[in-house]
Amino acid sequence: MSEDLLVKALEMLKTGGLKPGPKLDRAHEICQDHEGELAFDWIHALVHRIEGDDGNADYWYRRAGKTRYPGSISDEWQAIWADLSKPG
Repeated sequence: MSEDLLVKALEMLKTGGLKPGPKLDRAHEICQDHEGELAFDWIHALVHRIEGDDGNADYWYRRAGKTRYPGSISDEWQAIWADLSKPG
């Protein structure tokens, strides 16, 4: 079930154009509902990065055990998708 919600949150960000709006808000809600699960916390960081809230993004990167992605938001979305798509 959590995997389906991870996919849903990522898809919401992508179909929302990786920009603030209702789809980003929905992805944010999904991540908040799963606070403490590292993959959701990583997506949560990306949500705040998209919003331009760097301080909050950095908090969620730390919670996820990650550092801020050095590339674009779109590249980070791809990196998250690739990481979560790995078997195992």
